[in-house]
Amino acid sequence: MRLQLLFLQLIVFPLTFFYVQINGWMWVLQGAQAALIVFHLYIFVRYTKFWRSQRSKDVDGKKSEQVRVIACNIYQYNTEFQRFIDLIEKEDPDVFVTMESNAAWEEAMRPLEKAYPNYQKVTLENTYGMHLYTRLNMHRVETHYFVSDDLPSIEAELETADGHRFIFFAVHPPPPSPTEEDNSKERDGDLLSVAKKVRDYELPVVVVGDFNNVAWARASILFKKTSELIDARIGRGILATFHAKYWLFRVPLDLLFHCTAVFIDKLFIYPSIGSDHFPVGCTFHINLHSEVQEEEVKQLEEDEEEVVEELIEEGKKEESDNR
Repeated sequence: MRLQLLFLQLIVFPLTFFYVQINGWMWVLQGAQAALIVFHLYIFVRYTKFWRSQRSKDVDGKKSEQVRVIACNIYQYNTEFQRFIDLIEKEDPDVFVTMESNAAWEEAMRPLEKAYPNYQKVTLENTYGMHLYTRLNMHRVETHYFVSDDLPSIEAELETADGHRFIFFAVHPPPPSPTEEDNSKERDGDLLSVAKKVRDYELPVVVVGDFNNVAWARASILFKKTSELIDARIGRGILATFHAKYWLFRVPLDLLFHCTAVFIDKLFIYPSIGSDHFPVGCTFHINLHSEVQEEEVKQLEEDEEEVVEELIEEGKKEESDNR
């Protein structure tokens, strides 16, 4: 909740000088408060357009056709099916993926199958169902269960109309919460398993989904370093997606990471479709000949490699212990 904390700090810090006598330890507390404000601003400034970024440059112009994607945690108990269907029909994406989609949602989305003949359906009633639909050529598709047999991720090898192949990965690990998991072990293990898998792929990679974690959290940073992918939000905005009904507690849980050959043209949030998450929209193209994004790739330190392996094993063990 760093966003909310920063908001409160920016209010409390100046007001303290007006309503509290500043002496002794109060100077120390105000100094600590100022340091935290600077630290939080440093974290968030990279998500603003003030942060220098070369990703929008396409130096040699050898790029694929644009690919349009919509990803949304539709909330399993949301029955406003038509609002989401209307969004897809209006925006006409090349690929869309739903999370928390169960049998009722699968049935509701059947009319879309004519326009999206290639799909992968993982229909579950445990709030971890997932459906992927695309009009792009699908060379292969696979459902992975990295840490638990009821927590799917979908991997698809897709091809644009002009012949550019890429890997599209959709993820939705469980959050640590009183109603879900006691801790974050399964979430972190699942995400880092995906990160390890995509790291050595020769084809361009895009990973999207409800990460149940913010981009600046430790596990997300480890995901970014392990996968050697780029956080699409850098330089484009925080783009908070959850909770759709409570603006004060809104944070960005639905994330998108991509390799250096993928160039994000637009990243944005759609209006509510009745879920507790806002849908995420993205358009991108592929350029295998440009290296301008290489400097944005971060790699694991030696000690972090061990941490990643431990978190993956802990995630698998957590599922075993819960049986």
